[in-house]
Amino acid sequence: MKKLINEPAGVVTEALAGMGAAHPELRIDLENRIVYRADAPVKGKVGLISGGGSGHEPMHSGFVGLGMLDAACAGEVFTSPVPDQMLEATKSVDSGAGVLHIVKNYTGDIMNFEMAAELAAAETGTEVIQVVTNDDVAVKDSLYTAGRRGVGVTVLVEKLAGAAAEQGRPLKEVADVAQLVNDNGRSMGIALTPCTVPAAGKPTFTLAEDEMEVGVGIHGEPGRATVKLAPAREIAEMLMEPILSDLPFKTGDNVIAFINGMGGTPLLELYLMFGEVARILKGHGIEIARSLTGSYMTSLEMAGCSVTLLKANDDIMTLWDAPVNTPALRWGV
Repeated sequence: MKKLINEPAGVVTEALAGMGAAHPELRIDLENRIVYRADAPVKGKVGLISGGGSGHEPMHSGFVGLGMLDAACAGEVFTSPVPDQMLEATKSVDSGAGVLHIVKNYTGDIMNFEMAAELAAAETGTEVIQVVTNDDVAVKDSLYTAGRRGVGVTVLVEKLAGAAAEQGRPLKEVADVAQLVNDNGRSMGIALTPCTVPAAGKPTFTLAEDEMEVGVGIHGEPGRATVKLAPAREIAEMLMEPILSDLPFKTGDNVIAFINGMGGTPLLELYLMFGEVARILKGHGIEIARSLTGSYMTSLEMAGCSVTLLKANDDIMTLWDAPVNTPALRWGV
């Protein structure tokens, strides 16, 4: 295992400390492993919280700031944060307008966020709504979920619901935006190589040099099949057909197209994949209204990518264009 670490047990805390040093506009609670926007709670504004296991950076801590999250809770690598973290974050960002929990559909995350919401209501009367993302079309259930996994669309939910909250919309409306985005977004990914969790010291799975995993999860959990490596054009077809047919997307739709790197794939290859996705969408008469390309929901150093398509209406596109200022996503400011 070759990694830039000191001791495996200290990776998460030391990374958060480094993030605080790099981004003084954030407030880092190292004891509870929570990243806050420095001005939270923002008076009159709905608070947005997300979180999950570390190792998916910049998700979620990199999306804390103006126009996205008010706080992010970091668990151990690929392990859910605990309810006490989420409770502390919930109480800290509530300005009286309520709090939205954005939760990827992984069993541990859902259970712990639900417990935190109940505790916050009991202790301080904080109103909490939870929206669960479950956009992955690859498998019906996985090693860690009942139902589909929450993957790339979570980035879009955090951006778009964050913009709605920044506009001063009430909690129910912000939650409705988050739910609409989840309901109209679909994703699927592939892996070319595994990753290594620092505490484990060995790859999470094995692939031969000429193999890839189609439909892999963000923790390296199995997808639909292990198949022979193919040209990017064929890989794009493998990813796009299940996405397009699932909602379904149809001719005349406007979409936000998001090509996400898993952590070990260069931007050169991600843009190449975007070109293939654009070609397929054009063939179906689907318009790319907005796009995002880069590594935003990673799996440590795993090579591969995922594709997320979101059917977009005028309100969604306006919210997408709204200013955002976070360590990992910034425009309009």
